[in-house]
Amino acid sequence: MKITIAVDAMGGDHGCRVTVPAVLAFLEQHPSIHIILVGQPEAIAQTLGNSARKYGDRLAILSATEVVGMDESPQSALKNKKQSSMRIAINQVKDGAAQACVSAGNTGALMATGRFVLKMLPGIERPAIAKVMPNIIGHSVVLDLGANIDSEASHLLQFAVMGSMLASALLHKDNPTVGLLNVGTEDIKGTPVIKEASELLKASGLNYFGYVEGNDIYKGTTDVVVCDGFTGNVALKTSEGLASMVNTFLRGAFTKNLFTKMIAVLAYPVLSDFKKSVDHRRYNGASLLGLRGTVVKSHGSADEIAFGFALQQALLEVENRVIPKTAEKMSEFQQKQESASDSVQEAI
Repeated sequence: MKITIAVDAMGGDHGCRVTVPAVLAFLEQHPSIHIILVGQPEAIAQTLGNSARKYGDRLAILSATEVVGMDESPQSALKNKKQSSMRIAINQVKDGAAQACVSAGNTGALMATGRFVLKMLPGIERPAIAKVMPNIIGHSVVLDLGANIDSEASHLLQFAVMGSMLASALLHKDNPTVGLLNVGTEDIKGTPVIKEASELLKASGLNYFGYVEGNDIYKGTTDVVVCDGFTGNVALKTSEGLASMVNTFLRGAFTKNLFTKMIAVLAYPVLSDFKKSVDHRRYNGASLLGLRGTVVKSHGSADEIAFGFALQQALLEVENRVIPKTAEKMSEFQQKQESASDSVQEAI
């Protein structure tokens, strides 16, 4: 199967200076993959130099005359930037020229444009932002991380389905466990929406573990952690801040004086391994789930290494058929619900 990824070359804080070198490195690592770089041809060509010749038809450049600003409103981007690199890259997925789109651009604009152009999968009412996060025993998929400030119980159930399909693909879990983020693990705790969502999950056929708390994300209690976008975004930003603080504290502690610097030299292998484990660049790439196509959002400030991981995530999602599997699972749910409804009507 030929896999082509459309890349918004102009998106993010650094644009072509990051996206183009990351794409070239990715093409070296994956000899069978094709890339479409979408953006302003002059800017792309300037960064590419003579490198494009090496990859032949595996690397194409598609012109886009507009760029969505990082602080631009989703409404403005959707209405006024129809020729943006972001919009045209997503159009490649819609038209079948590419199987995935990767952008480091404006998150709100990417979500709005993706939803408008690609539409939603049957049975999915709202998209969700999902991310793979490290824990002490491996990794977990956490969603929603900001697409929906508030969510109904049915939406949380849909997030669980999408998260399970993503966990199956990226974490190689045949039957991933699902936890519902709550303020406690007792049945009496939580809002009415959370309690209703828990009942739906119990009857869903998913491998539902039950309620989990914030610290369970990093314990690895479940493979998937489901929450509304407000809660998820706060948890994500808190995690990023904590990781940054720990890194700063360690650097300060080992550079305090000559003695601590000597200790740092001895501890270098351990520190290097620790840094690699918590390096946020390795976990760059958030999936916009629920759309009729694969869209991966890279962090706006991502460097070349981090953007490469976003490309890798897009490739894994396509190879593992996350979109078709999610659609199949939602179809099963709808059939079960219709069957249950028919049974109730017959009983009446």
